[in-house]
Amino acid sequence: MKANYKKYILDFKRPSGTSRGILTEKETWFIILEENGKIGIGECGILRTLSVDDRPDYEAKLQWVCKNINLGKDKLWESLLEFPSIQFGVEMAFHSLASKTPFELFASDFTKGEKSILINGLVWMGEESFMKQQIEEKLAQGFTCIKLKIGAIDFEKELGLLRFIRQHYDEKTIEIRVDANGAFNSTDALYKLKQLAGYKLHSIEQPIPKNNTDRMSELCKTTPLPIALDEELIGVFLPYEKEALLQKIKPQYIILKPSLVGGFRGTLEWISIAEKLNIQWWITSALESNIGLNAIAQFTFSLQNKLPQGLGTGGLYTNNFDCPLEVSNGQLWYKKGKNWEVDFENFK
Repeated sequence: MKANYKKYILDFKRPSGTSRGILTEKETWFIILEENGKIGIGECGILRTLSVDDRPDYEAKLQWVCKNINLGKDKLWESLLEFPSIQFGVEMAFHSLASKTPFELFASDFTKGEKSILINGLVWMGEESFMKQQIEEKLAQGFTCIKLKIGAIDFEKELGLLRFIRQHYDEKTIEIRVDANGAFNSTDALYKLKQLAGYKLHSIEQPIPKNNTDRMSELCKTTPLPIALDEELIGVFLPYEKEALLQKIKPQYIILKPSLVGGFRGTLEWISIAEKLNIQWWITSALESNIGLNAIAQFTFSLQNKLPQGLGTGGLYTNNFDCPLEVSNGQLWYKKGKNWEVDFENFK
């Protein structure tokens, strides 16, 4: 078996805002496996300042993986605990190599084009008018679950956006999730949660910064709306550490990004612990290209979670890969008539 890797820069169609700043491009790496004339491809995507493996030796670790690819998927995964995005890329590449085609990793009614995955419509941070425009577009596109990133503009204006939705749609018609990305401070977080609760929200992701576990635990006990942990899960590697964290905080939900929590295996570890503790979960992509999004979507469908998932980011980039993934009426479909357009020669 031969392995190599290639860096690829994804360019945003327009600068996209989060509480950590404005994104104009996104780095990703692809691991390419070749064996007996077959090809497997896996995506290793990091988010600068957020991924625990955003570190100077990242590319050196990719080189090590390619030199030691014959260790196999499981041994490599165990050797890459501190590099969850590479764990994901390795798992994905091996699944891809073993499949009939490089892009059908988990054959199902989803990949047959017969069933879809319910997803949320993501509203990016920006000026109030831009956020309102996105909300109107998502509603017109048939989404029944809207997710707003908050914490970047004036809080009263953000409440105004929620008021705008609720003036037209009640909570039975449109589900609203908000993601604070840790933007609230510990002292006024509960006050803000009480104000947000008036708009009948589904949940709020990561209201305060990670590593404030005592305060987060208190908030989860007293919150008037469900709290979902997101960033809090990043950098927690071992099963007993994962269980200790969830036992202490007792959130209502956890959100799992395979690129940030150790791929399929890491995600399944979190799910197993969460379900034991009666904590609900859903899966979200982390700005991967369509190649990574495709693998996450197929994996997610196999788990049969009925909540809306966070898988609709494939249209953000000017230089993404053409693929069968398509969003229609708030659902992600795999259109069997559409082909992948990936030039593997450029990956070598």
